[in-house]
Amino acid sequence: MRILISGGGTGGHIFPALSIADAIRRRDPAAEILFVGAEDRMEMERVPAAGYEIVGLPVSGFDRKHLWRNFGVLVRLWKSVRLARKIVRDFRPDIAIGVGGYASGPTLKAAQRAGVPTLLQEQNSYAGVTNKLLASHASAICVAYPGMERFFPADKIVMTGNPVRKSLFDCTLTQEEAKRSLGFEGDRPLVLFVGGSLGARTLNRTVVSALADGKAARAPFDVLWQTGKSGYADSKEEALKYNLPNVKCVEFISDMALAYRAADLVVARAGAGTISELELLGKASILVPSPNVAEDHQRHNAEALVERSAAGMVLDADAEKNLWGVAATTVENPETLRLLSENIKAMALPDADEKIVDEVFAIVSRGTDGK
Repeated sequence: MRILISGGGTGGHIFPALSIADAIRRRDPAAEILFVGAEDRMEMERVPAAGYEIVGLPVSGFDRKHLWRNFGVLVRLWKSVRLARKIVRDFRPDIAIGVGGYASGPTLKAAQRAGVPTLLQEQNSYAGVTNKLLASHASAICVAYPGMERFFPADKIVMTGNPVRKSLFDCTLTQEEAKRSLGFEGDRPLVLFVGGSLGARTLNRTVVSALADGKAARAPFDVLWQTGKSGYADSKEEALKYNLPNVKCVEFISDMALAYRAADLVVARAGAGTISELELLGKASILVPSPNVAEDHQRHNAEALVERSAAGMVLDADAEKNLWGVAATTVENPETLRLLSENIKAMALPDADEKIVDEVFAIVSRGTDGK
C-alpha cells in the first residue's frame, strides 16, 4: 500500500499525522508512506526525525492583515499546485490523507483530480477552509466533535477523535510521586501553565503579573510554568527576582506525561491536540483560546467544552486581569476539579489513530474515488 499524508505547520497537525502513520505501519509494516509538508515549517524536521520521508511545497498562508503581500503567496501556491501534481503522479498513492495545514490543500486537490481516494482529518470543532473545500470529493472525513454536519456531507463524517502521542500514557507514578519528581512537596495542589512548545505570551504575562502583585507568593498552591523558547529569558528573570519555592519556571517540558500526571489543573491554549490530550487524561482545565488562528477555531473548541461543563474558559483579552483569579478559585475547590475532570473525560474518544486507519484500509479496499 502506498499512502500520501499531507499537512503540518504546527504540532497540532504534525502529531496526529505521525500517529496515523505509526498506526498504519503497525498494521502493515510494508506500507510505503510519503509525507508532503510546507518547506519552511516544522514538519520538515519533525517528520524525518520520526523516520518518515517528506517532500516540501513552497506554499504559505494568506496574510489577512496586509492583502498587498499576497501576490507572492499566490505565486507560491501556483508552484505548489504544479509540484503536488507531480508528486501524486510519481508516487501513485492508493490514498491521500489530509490533516490540515498549508500543504494539505494543493496535495489533496491534486490527488482528487487524479482519481485518488482521499481522507480528511478535521481536528477542530469549527472546520477549516481547506477541508471544507475538499470535503465534497473526499471518501471520508474523520472528526472529533459532534455537529460537524454544519460543514461537511453527513454521510461522509466518521467520529474518530484526534490521535494523541502514545507517550502521554507512559507515566506510572502516582500524582504525589509525580509532584515530588518535579521538585514540589506533593501535598499541595499544582497548576500547570503551558502554552504549547512555542509558549504563549498571554499565559506568561499572567504569571509575571501574579509574581509582581504578590498573588503568587500568597497562593496555597504550586505552579509549574512552561514559558516557551521566546518568552523564557524574560520570564526566568522575573521568577528569579521573586524566587518563590512554589513557582517553577521552565522553558520546555520534555516529559509531558509526568507534568500532566502531577497537575491538578491545567491552564492552556485551546488547540485541538491539547484538548484531546486533556480529554483522554481527564484533566481539569482552564482554556485560553489564541486569537491568532484561522476562523477563531480555538474559541469554538473551548466553547464546545464549556457548554458541557468540561472546562473553564478565559478569553485572551481578559487573561492578564482575570486568569490567575479564575485558576486559583478553580484549583482551590476540589468539587469543581472533580466535576471538570469527570465531564472532560466523558468527552474522550480513545484509539483515534486505529479508527482512522480502519477507514483508510476500508477506502483502499473499496477502490472508490469518493465521487
